[in-house]
Amino acid sequence: MKLYFAPGACSLSPHIVLREAGIDVALERVDLAKGEIVASGVPFKQVNPKGYVPALDLGNGNVLTEGAAMVQHLADTHPDAGLAAPAGTVERARINEWLTFLSSELHKAFSPLFSSASGEPAKSDAIAKVTGRLAFVESVLADGRDYLTGPRFTIADAYLFTLANWTGPTGIGLEAYPSLTAYQARVASRPAVQAALEAEGLLQAA
Repeated sequence: MKLYFAPGACSLSPHIVLREAGIDVALERVDLAKGEIVASGVPFKQVNPKGYVPALDLGNGNVLTEGAAMVQHLADTHPDAGLAAPAGTVERARINEWLTFLSSELHKAFSPLFSSASGEPAKSDAIAKVTGRLAFVESVLADGRDYLTGPRFTIADAYLFTLANWTGPTGIGLEAYPSLTAYQARVASRPAVQAALEAEGLLQAA
């Protein structure tokens, strides 16, 4: 497999899942500003016409281009890793519920904060949305659970960890969210997560 990524972007989520599952993967860094693959200079849209990371080349001409689809596929094809409950169970539906929330509500709420085209009103509105979503996550984690759906790390946790890290560069911070802060430290301490962060040059930033 080959993962096309940008350091610290949402591609970190499938990167973590790949390492948690013990899957051998080649990494191709993408310069999103230039829209090209760093090592080759090839336009990234030749790999993913959408133009954004992640993209996961499964081989045999199959390329997945949405992180939530990637992590579910990886969990399903590597069930021994225990990163998701079996399809058709309520436990799996809960994981999918989190993936949907993180993708549609939290991830997208951050987007204006990374856009140079966003004015102050748009950024203020985005911060309000992000902090509201984070407050909800905080309320869930405050019940003492280790991970989003209980005692086990799942593919949803790889996604939340990635998004919560964005509170650093956006200046939002995690000071108001003690349970989420503890959660981030707990996830960051996992060997596979450390390996992904190191590979992306993010150990100091995480």
